[in-house]
Amino acid sequence: MKVIWLGHGSFRMETAGLVLLVDPWLTGNPVLPEDQHEAAIAGATHIVLTHVHFDHVVDVLPLARRLGVPVVGQYDLMGLWAETEGVETIGFNKGGTVDLGGVQLSMVPASHSSTFSTPEGLRTGGSEVGYMIHAEGKTIYLSGDTDIMADMDWMGDFYKPEVGILSAGGHFTMDMKGAAYAARRYFNFKTVIPCHYKSFPILEQDAKALIDGLPGVEVIEPEVMTPIEI
Repeated sequence: MKVIWLGHGSFRMETAGLVLLVDPWLTGNPVLPEDQHEAAIAGATHIVLTHVHFDHVVDVLPLARRLGVPVVGQYDLMGLWAETEGVETIGFNKGGTVDLGGVQLSMVPASHSSTFSTPEGLRTGGSEVGYMIHAEGKTIYLSGDTDIMADMDWMGDFYKPEVGILSAGGHFTMDMKGAAYAARRYFNFKTVIPCHYKSFPILEQDAKALIDGLPGVEVIEPEVMTPIEI
């Protein structure tokens, strides 16, 4: 399995013959060079969405139309988009699992928000979620944007993910110290990959506190467009 960071909270995951784009943010992404946009999305089979803040959703519908691939996400929003946006969707909800054809996604809670601006004011777009990704005999916890939460207790015990892809930049999500605490208390990760950092000055710029807080765990600081084999 290859995990490729596209910067911020965006990933390209190549596994089991599929290419999943997770919250693909191209337009305005300050750390993904424009000349890398086509390589980032090449061969995509699915788009996976965690919530509708602009830095996660702005390119989702345009890419779904252009690439002709389904968007996978929270049931209420996917139902609306299927009716109004002319895209294929796979909608499910927290506690559910869908099979994409060799890769299974289990939707789990996150603690954040999921809103977008309209001319009529702020609107809610479904609810914020994370995913357990089951592929190639591994389970990866993709936290999405979240704080530490008590739900991580049962999630770690029930799904037993070996790899954690954790939002850890602070300000909008848990920071590196918080992510380390969550990983120690609720999970037994072999590998942790931080995300949602470095992209803006307001966010943490390195993973030192995460590395220091997780002795014995492989913490991989991702580099944009550089594959990580897990």
